[in-house]
Order: sequence, then C-alpha cells, then structure tokens
Amino acid sequence: ADGRMAGAIRLVSIERGHDPAKFVAVPFGGGGALHAGALIKDVGLQAALVPRYPGVTSALGCVIADIRHDQVQTVNLTVDALDVEALDRRMVSEAEAARQVVEEAGLQIDRIDLVFELDMHYLGQTHTVSVPLPVTVEGGTTGISREIVQAAFDRAYQASFSRLLPGLQAKIVNLRTSAIGRRPHFSLKALAPEEGATVGQARRGSRPVWFDGGWHDTAIYARLELPVGAVIEGPAILEQPDATTLVDPDLKARVDDFGNVIVERR
Repeated sequence: ADGRMAGAIRLVSIERGHDPAKFVAVPFGGGGALHAGALIKDVGLQAALVPRYPGVTSALGCVIADIRHDQVQTVNLTVDALDVEALDRRMVSEAEAARQVVEEAGLQIDRIDLVFELDMHYLGQTHTVSVPLPVTVEGGTTGISREIVQAAFDRAYQASFSRLLPGLQAKIVNLRTSAIGRRPHFSLKALAPEEGATVGQARRGSRPVWFDGGWHDTAIYARLELPVGAVIEGPAILEQPDATTLVDPDLKARVDDFGNVIVERR
C-alpha cells in the first residue's frame, strides 16, 4: 500500500518537475495517518500534516464549506453575432434561478456571490477556454457588452496560450452561471486541545511494534489529549477514535496551535 501511494505522489510531483521536499502531505481518513511516515521517507516529502480529526475531515469540510450551485446554458454564437440584450436577460434569469437554489438549501450564509463564465474558443477550434466575466447583476441587468466579452476572452486566451490569433472570430459555446453562498467563518482553533493538557496525562503506556525489520518499544498516546506544542519522538503511536497516527523511529510529531499533528524528520 505504501508503495502504491508513493508512486501516485511521484506521478504528480517528481514526474511534473516538482521537488517533493517542498511539499507537505495531508493524510486524512481513518487509515491515512498510518502511512504518513512511510511517504515522508519513500518520496522525500518535507512533512505530513495530520488534521485534528482525520476520519471526519471530509465531513467537516462539507459542513463548513461554501454552498454552490452551477447552471450551464448553450449559446453557440460568435461575438459578432451576439444579441447582447438577449444574453443579458439570460444571465439575469440564470442568476436568479441559481440564487434561489442556494437560498432554498436552508443553510446559514452571510451572502450570495454571483459568478459568470463563458466557454469560448476561436472559430474552427474544438477546445475551449474558461472566460470569467467581470460583471454581476445590479438593477436587473449585468451591463454585458460585446466589448466586455471580447476583452475577457483575450485575457483568458492570452493567459492560457501566451498569444492571440488576430483575424479569427471568437465564439461563445456555453454560458456558466454560479451562485455561491458564503458560509460564516469557522475558526479551526475551535478544535484545538483544551488548556491544561499535558503529555504525561496523554501517555497510555507502551508496547512492542515492528518497524523496519525489528521490534521497537513504542510509546502510546491519546492523541486528542496532547497539548499544543507537544513534541513526541518516534517510535510512537497516537490513538484517537477516528484514526491512528504512526510515528516512525526516525521521525517526530508535534502539535500545532490548531491541534494538527505535524509528522517530520528529527
């Protein structure tokens, strides 16, 4: 398992010209933190950041993340042939429909942001570029114009391909409308260990564990009871209800201000 994970990380790092030593892994899920040390050593990662509750990290993200609804409408017109007033009406209508979906979710949100993008390409091409439009709905209109669309396309195409193709018409393939409900800010410090915690209180004895071809007397800790700033030298096992963090003999773990565990080389 460690080898397969290491291979997958190499595909998106070394084989793309990135130095793994400049990156930190974020293992999550019930078993992710068991492999953190092996990945640090096998791939050459700088460290691994184990979230406070690895087993429910994805669920926590769903709870605190912004809510978003996307809608797509086909346009299939060149900029020169574009009916700007019709596009404006469609954008306003799509924005209202997307906003309504977000509001009907019944979640607490601070505000709703509207985002408009066009899928565009030069006439005759098959690939498209995503073109953000610098407009929103105010007073029942977006204020969209051919000039705005063309300028936005030129910026997006230039950014993607470092050049433009003068003389070719730009074509709008799709209109994409997004309503994003911004959730209230959630401070991850709310998950931090309680004041007064000590390393000694978190200790749960020790037991022999097999590392790198031999048995090692390994300290066991209740991970959630470790205080901020605690440093645990490996070998060690940090236990909690939703996950287990393995600290290899040549590694160490420390607890940051948010209760995350940073596994790194000694």
